[in-house]
Amino acid sequence: MAAVHLRIGDLVWGKLGRYPPWPGKIVSPPKDLKKPRGKKCHFVKFFGTEDHAWIKVEQLKPYHAHKEEMIKINKGKRFQQAVDAVEDFLKKAKGKEQNSDGKGDSKGKKTPNKPLKILEEDDEDLSALKDPSEKPVKDDPHFHHFLLSQSEKPASSMEPISKRLKIIEEATGSTSIQAADSTAINGSITPTDKRIGFLGLGLMGSGIVSNLLKMGHVVTVWNRTAEKCDLFIQEGARLGRTPAEVASLCDITFSCVSDPKAARDLVLGPSGVLQGIRPGKCYIEMSTVDPETITELSQVITSRGGRFLEAPVAGSQQLSNDGMLVILAAGDRTVYEDCSSCFQAMGKTSFFLGEAGNAARMMLILNMVQGSFMATIAEGLTLAQATGQSQQTFLDILCQGQMASTFVDQKCQNILQGNFKPDYYLKHIQKDLRLAISMGDMANHPTPMAAAANEVYKRAKALDQSDNDISAVYRAYIH
Repeated sequence: MAAVHLRIGDLVWGKLGRYPPWPGKIVSPPKDLKKPRGKKCHFVKFFGTEDHAWIKVEQLKPYHAHKEEMIKINKGKRFQQAVDAVEDFLKKAKGKEQNSDGKGDSKGKKTPNKPLKILEEDDEDLSALKDPSEKPVKDDPHFHHFLLSQSEKPASSMEPISKRLKIIEEATGSTSIQAADSTAINGSITPTDKRIGFLGLGLMGSGIVSNLLKMGHVVTVWNRTAEKCDLFIQEGARLGRTPAEVASLCDITFSCVSDPKAARDLVLGPSGVLQGIRPGKCYIEMSTVDPETITELSQVITSRGGRFLEAPVAGSQQLSNDGMLVILAAGDRTVYEDCSSCFQAMGKTSFFLGEAGNAARMMLILNMVQGSFMATIAEGLTLAQATGQSQQTFLDILCQGQMASTFVDQKCQNILQGNFKPDYYLKHIQKDLRLAISMGDMANHPTPMAAAANEVYKRAKALDQSDNDISAVYRAYIH
């Protein structure tokens, strides 16, 4: 079979990682983007998602020649939307070609197929894919950040460059805000004009605030250790002297602290949030705490005329930095809607779960599962070593099976390299396990796996691993 020669402007089917072949177009990469070393590849812009990536030649097929084949094997609404976007693009391109001289082919000859011309930043052909209000690619720093990450790690992910979100009502009555078609051209989301306050600049809070600022929100920050505010002040944040002052000055105040006691102290303590709450002010508790704490905070905030929402986040420091957290919200639905642009800036998906307390319950269950799973992985690695098996081989096999995930790979690699720099504190996952077990007790529901894992984490804490990553639970098995 003769080799297919592809060039800039050609429409293709591109295979990216574990994702199915997707329609795209070969385009010119930015001048400052280096082509990955090794095998030959092309820079592809995907339709529907508008993600960009370097794709190896062997993972590319001509669009028209393989259209019927791909449509048969690929299903789904988003896939069909991507195909529709290609066809719409072709129709518009054909119309412009025919009207370029005010008439069609005067001699009635069939116009030969020509590769579509390169879509530059200011090219009129981009009208098929963007709104008039959208920024050009060259003005979008998020686009360049994405491209640089792709050049370092080619064709490894389909992470969106920027995100617009849509609300999808589910039959269960909960609501999910999910990332809709992302577009590099679109650039930033539209930030709310409300003044945002943020209390707590730890592993999670720091990434959240950074993304709020990048997306254009007006943010006032406070942290118990004031020095942590300096970097964000340099990035454009304002400084609040106390939690009360932040809540008083801002329309919406978020907090993200370590545990129930810290969450209560922040609201009820001296110069606390409660002193700054006025009718109509919004308070969003993002800390992972127990439902009882949420109920108490909700009651005291609303007693002052404030509006309350809980919104704990599932993820890690890296996901927080990347703006890819999962947000679980519950409480005042109108506050949830008012926070839409904030949630878009900090997360990839957001769920509304009903009355206050439900998000805390769901988050504790999720973290209980994650903590128990991490303890089991550590147990497997140490048992492999104790029985003379290669830990690296165990990991290689694990990552080829049904339990393969980025989480497993990263945490196991951390263990094998002895790198326990915190991405999620071990002391916090142990706190979550403890709270989940207590929640099980109140519901008269058994939690034997979580109870066993909790004991292992308590052992790791006794070995001074509290401020290390959750993967440091491994050390509980080797001491």
